[in-house]
Amino acid sequence: MLERFSESFGKLIAKLGEWLDAIVVMLPNLVLAAIVLGISIFAARYLKKVAQKGLMRTGANGTVVSVLSNIIVAAFMLVSLFVVLNILNLDDALTALLGTAGVAGLAVGLALQDPLVNLFSGVIMSVKTYYQVGDLIETNGYFGKILKISLRSTVILTPQGQEVIIPNKEVLQNPMINFSHNGRRRIDISCGVAYGDDLEKVKTIAVNAIVEDLNFNDSKPVELFFNEFGDSSINFTLRFWKRVTAQADYLEAQSQAIIALKKAFDKEGITIPFPIQTLDLGVVGGLPINEVYPPEKVFARNGNSNQSATKNQNGKVVNK
Repeated sequence: MLERFSESFGKLIAKLGEWLDAIVVMLPNLVLAAIVLGISIFAARYLKKVAQKGLMRTGANGTVVSVLSNIIVAAFMLVSLFVVLNILNLDDALTALLGTAGVAGLAVGLALQDPLVNLFSGVIMSVKTYYQVGDLIETNGYFGKILKISLRSTVILTPQGQEVIIPNKEVLQNPMINFSHNGRRRIDISCGVAYGDDLEKVKTIAVNAIVEDLNFNDSKPVELFFNEFGDSSINFTLRFWKRVTAQADYLEAQSQAIIALKKAFDKEGITIPFPIQTLDLGVVGGLPINEVYPPEKVFARNGNSNQSATKNQNGKVVNK
């Protein structure tokens, strides 16, 4: 029994001696790996600050800048870890680590497909100048101002005060109208004038009303186009540009244009007809209605035998 114990103890001492020899042989590699790891840790802190400053210049919001900078630092530290393992001649461990990371990444990617798509969509939207907080947009059937762009969704504040949360991928993959990007909007006013009005005069008065009373965008002229013969009017569309981005300013400019147009037409005697139907009984070649349908014939046709039509002293037809 004692001999077996002595033999086992001798093997243990021999094994520890082999490990000590391996450590001594690997000591330069261990020192180099420790130096590389320490330098990588300090470099990662500096790299994070540089990445944050560079990303802030792109106009991205703070949340996106923080996430992107952390991703950059994580990628840098992962590369540093691979270098350290290679210095320590742990190629098998490195290969196993890469295989495990690949399988784990595939599983995570499949499980978090939609969140990851929204994440990268939010990153893209944050660095693009077409999507800015405060812009007035219309997308996915919703109209309003961008209130917030997070890593998952975009929050839109509608003119009625409701907040609409839309996934970033829906905003990025679907058409979107940005009313604020150009810094100006075109205002269209639809109106109509009577058939008896001078159309050239109408056009001059309407254009001058906008030019003189409203501060429109001088880089584009005021335009007026007659577009149809309506039931009771000749209709036209008046268009001009205004440096407005907010919806309230747009509606105010539209309202002021309608007021200016109405005042100018009233002053110059231009008629804006009511939606009515007019029977013109005095056309050339026609007959007055009292000659076509005399009162006597009308009453006789209706079978009003108890009534008779006569004329009073003024010549008007009265019933008895």
